[in-house]
Amino acid sequence: MTEAQTKVVRSLVGKVVSDARNKTVTVLVERRVKHELYGKIVAKSRKYHAHDENNEFKLGDVVEITESRPLSKTKSWVVSRLVEKAPAI
Repeated sequence: MTEAQTKVVRSLVGKVVSDARNKTVTVLVERRVKHELYGKIVAKSRKYHAHDENNEFKLGDVVEITESRPLSKTKSWVVSRLVEKAPAI
């Protein structure tokens, strides 16, 4: 790529809902959209599997994930940073 061309990297912020697998976390990303017909604001959510190399992110953490090359059949996102630590119980 030349200097004028910069790659747009998609990133999302969501909550870790599972950390059971090795080097992988499941991140729930919620977004609010207006319903096409009725105009009501509706919460839509989607789960993404993200790569966590050192198993450092735990259940309840709010993290930012960025798109990457496919790492497995279901995993093409990488956790880039911790936004907010989960409250200690």
